[in-house]
Amino acid sequence: MLLIPLLAAGLLCFGCGEDIEIENPYDIGVSATNMGLTADDREASETAKEELEQSDLAFFADGLCVAPEEQTSSEAVSDEVVEAIGVFLPADGTITYQKNIYEKLYPASTTKIMTAYLALTKAGADDVVKVSEHAVDQASDSSVCGLRAGDEIKMSDLLYGLMLKSGNDAAVAVAEHVSGSEEAFVELMNETARSFGATNTHFANPHGLHDENHYTCVYDLYLIFSHAIELDGFLKLIQTTSYTTYYTHADGSQGSQAWTNTNRYLSGEVTQPEGLTVIGGKTGTTNAAGNCLVLLSNNAKKEPVISIILKSDTRDNLYYVMNQVLGNFTK
Repeated sequence: MLLIPLLAAGLLCFGCGEDIEIENPYDIGVSATNMGLTADDREASETAKEELEQSDLAFFADGLCVAPEEQTSSEAVSDEVVEAIGVFLPADGTITYQKNIYEKLYPASTTKIMTAYLALTKAGADDVVKVSEHAVDQASDSSVCGLRAGDEIKMSDLLYGLMLKSGNDAAVAVAEHVSGSEEAFVELMNETARSFGATNTHFANPHGLHDENHYTCVYDLYLIFSHAIELDGFLKLIQTTSYTTYYTHADGSQGSQAWTNTNRYLSGEVTQPEGLTVIGGKTGTTNAAGNCLVLLSNNAKKEPVISIILKSDTRDNLYYVMNQVLGNFTK
């Protein structure tokens, strides 16, 4: 029963201004579970802890492409016109070409890969999405689908506007339907990115318009894209060249739009390297982000290849350099 008064007295003494020296103070670097253990026991405990951490790391990296943080150089690649590149071969877990794959950069509309992933995993394809005033309140130079406030459109159709037309209005409409608000959806995006190990990523919106607090890196986009392409619905989206949607306006009349994929490989404007089959991906462009592309292809052995370029100086150079790495580093 004397414990409480003694504790109180001790607490009062700490306010007396006197220096108090504690004999044999507790080493905060030692776990409480190690207190009372012998030196040999502690060494065995630390060894077991290191082995557990290593096994956790191996489990997390299972199936992922990992490599030392080294730059790749080749006369076959004009990478001076792009800020970051990564070529990933999931079949053998290798990164065959890399430049600044961990550098913090702006993703532009490649952000919509995460938006589509969450829509496909958190909402139903037949969900009817009602477009809000907030969703259509986009800047005049913003990439939009052309939706109006009050429009009602199926989620499956809306996702084509998100991924083919790269509509920022579609991105906000998706966010509000899935999470109730754009802000709540952004929290979900960041939580999901962390769960994928994308720790150099922070989202501030669902579409990728420039924001200093909206950033990622090539390797994180690889992690996010790897999860997205596991979904059949996502694969269907990224390899579709064009899509016509039908929906209902607020007054009950019917509306329709035709959307075309912004990916130049799918539109036929750029020819893929011989022996390689481009499946699809996501483009992105802002002044700050430059020209970006996340791409899924199959090499000559029918193995998947994920290739990513961030911040190319021009759109032509984006595809020029992408063809160089695909032609030389996907075997």
